[in-house]
Amino acid sequence: MKFKKALLTSLLVCMLPAAVMAKDLQVGVSMALFDDNFLTILRTAMQKEMTKDNIKGQVEDAKGDVAQQLQQVQNFIGQGVDAIIVNPVDTNAVKPLVDAAAKAGVPLVFVNRKPAGELKDKMAFVGSDSELAGRLQMEALAKKMNGKGNVAILLGDLANESTRERTKGVEAVVAKYPGIKVVQKQTAKFTRNDAVDVVSNWLTAGDDIQAIASNNDEMAIGALQALGKNPNHILVAGVDGTPDALQMIKNDKMVATVFQDAKGQGEGAVQTAVKLINGEKVQKVVDIPFQLITKDNYEKFASQNQK
Repeated sequence: MKFKKALLTSLLVCMLPAAVMAKDLQVGVSMALFDDNFLTILRTAMQKEMTKDNIKGQVEDAKGDVAQQLQQVQNFIGQGVDAIIVNPVDTNAVKPLVDAAAKAGVPLVFVNRKPAGELKDKMAFVGSDSELAGRLQMEALAKKMNGKGNVAILLGDLANESTRERTKGVEAVVAKYPGIKVVQKQTAKFTRNDAVDVVSNWLTAGDDIQAIASNNDEMAIGALQALGKNPNHILVAGVDGTPDALQMIKNDKMVATVFQDAKGQGEGAVQTAVKLINGEKVQKVVDIPFQLITKDNYEKFASQNQK
């Protein structure tokens, strides 16, 4: 009994410094925008991980404004945070963020949206291979299309790396099928409402479309809303694996989506930030794998990506 008590006391003493250190940590988080289903799930995952690790987190909404995001990062630095996590508004406009963090010596972790350019010391990206998402999505559509037909692509925000890479993946698969042709490409800015308008315009114009590859689930759902009862049986696929998309797959309205692990990205971003604070070595790119979701396996993902 005395040995057990002594062992327990020793363990508590060993754990105490780490716990005290963790309680003192402060991390600033700048999200591209709060008003997005997937990014809300990601933000919640980060907040839960910070709470679990006794980290004081300050989470700000950049509201899609590059200048506002830079101001938030500068404010975090001024407040003396131990690390900064950024979900970038524009993946091509991160240099001022990188330079500010590097000059201040503050660890910087980009999450979900891969920044353009090379990251400096004490910096990392935690996310997924966007081109792979496009490939998985289009392979699922091509199979359902029996290798022939016209496909339209709903593009996300044109300033976003994932828009370019997911589209690149879709087009790479299309190139393998002589019978499949891309007949439309238009941005709907990752939003459901814009996708309704874009797809409605395609239908009004009489475009001959057999499938729609959407850069995310929100636009895929907007496409389905525009299609209504979908008498032409146009196939639709998305990316993210949101609860709404899974419901659409369950109801045979959506062919497929690609699971993007918001929890894995969120937890990974916080854990990577802590490692950088502690001076540990981390990979410049921490990959959280994509997985294809179809009617055959959607139930496996039902408990994932919850807000």
